[in-house]
Amino acid sequence: MDTQPLLATTAGEPGRHRDGLVLAVCCLAQFMIVVDASVVNVALPSLAAELRFRPESLQWVNNAYAVVLCGFLLLGGRLADLYGRRRVFLGGAVVFTLAGGLGGVATEPVALVIARAFQGLGAAAMAPATLTVLSVTFTEPAARARAFGAWSAVGGSAGTMGVLLGGIITQWLSWRWTLLVNLPLGVLLVAVGRLLPRDERPRQRRAFDLPGAVTATAGLMATVYGIAASHTHGWTSPRVLGALTAGGVLLSLFLVVQRWFARSPLVPLGVFRNRAVASANLVAFFGIAALFSTFYVLTLLLQQVLHYSPLQTGLAYLPLSAGIALAGWRVSAVLPVTGPRPVMLCGLATACAALVWLSRAGADATYGGDLLGPSMLLGLGMGVVLNVTTVVATSGLPQERAGLASGLLNTTRQLGSAVGLVILSTFAASRTGGADGTAVAPEVLASAYGAALLGAAGCAALGFLAALTVPGRPRHAHR
Repeated sequence: MDTQPLLATTAGEPGRHRDGLVLAVCCLAQFMIVVDASVVNVALPSLAAELRFRPESLQWVNNAYAVVLCGFLLLGGRLADLYGRRRVFLGGAVVFTLAGGLGGVATEPVALVIARAFQGLGAAAMAPATLTVLSVTFTEPAARARAFGAWSAVGGSAGTMGVLLGGIITQWLSWRWTLLVNLPLGVLLVAVGRLLPRDERPRQRRAFDLPGAVTATAGLMATVYGIAASHTHGWTSPRVLGALTAGGVLLSLFLVVQRWFARSPLVPLGVFRNRAVASANLVAFFGIAALFSTFYVLTLLLQQVLHYSPLQTGLAYLPLSAGIALAGWRVSAVLPVTGPRPVMLCGLATACAALVWLSRAGADATYGGDLLGPSMLLGLGMGVVLNVTTVVATSGLPQERAGLASGLLNTTRQLGSAVGLVILSTFAASRTGGADGTAVAPEVLASAYGAALLGAAGCAALGFLAALTVPGRPRHAHR
């Protein structure tokens, strides 16, 4: 049953207040989800020394979060449709908060990795629910564009803010507080989240596609695990090949189940015949691949080549964050007039040019002369892309499939992040002979990272080509 009557508000001040509350809760949740993917990065050396991580295991502090998050996003979106967005959101927020607290008091590596995995599980429930709630709350095109602009701006800038917060917390407090900070924020989120409108119970709940859920979740987790492990073990190692093969088989089986056997499929394959949804997800894949691989490569450039401290590195990201926030917010005024395609093309072209400019930074680069300009341009371009892909990917399906649209978009973004990061970081390492940054001349490192940033520009260019297929005006499905 349509939940819009419950989420719609009456005219006047109370309605605007409730819509503002919904937006604030969803943006806070998105901020926490994205920040937790990056805030621990700066703290890795400190926690590795205290907990005695083996070097080959340290990456799983982040990978455990990313693998579980990506694997369960589709399922989280579908559960929100079936069992209620508010209920699934609150359950995910509780799991996320408790897991963060347990990770902050962990005394051994295994406990920390398990806690991070459960954080990913909680995030997989929250992320689609936040976007779904916004989809059914803000139905008027201009209001929806503004809401999605705020949500996208918060999510895009949170990735860079995580680096800054991680540096401040690690330098002034302890690495443990990069996780323990989730406790007060999580308590606030759960308390305020309880004020979200309740979903109306459907008269007849559709069957749950258990085979589809199992094969999709296991297939995505195996695929992301293989991609993540390739950075340490290499693409031809039995571990990586086995994981990628298992992922491919399981995802193929998932498609068979959805096409032929599921009475109520987890992902109705007809959704990909919707040009708006399919093209927006493709653009989101390449856009996020470019953006998140840039976070990794630029951080190495700042710290290993230009010798920035962790705190200085975080501060250097502020113009990029500001650009994402500004563009994500302001594009909402343009989108209803122009339609999504020209705006998306402009954003991708700007981001591509900024990455080419950024790739020219050498070992003698200065922040004001070589990094500030392209960082701001990259933020502006990617802020536009994050907003518009969110609008298009979620407005092309009816409200009863809002959770599916949200889960699909978030899954696409996570896969883009994983694939882009691994491929471009591996490419950069190959240009330095795979050596440790401290053992290579700064000029060689700068050249390698510049080549990787050109690869990120290539991802943005592929996104530009994909954006040519985006409909010129927002499309609303009525089936």
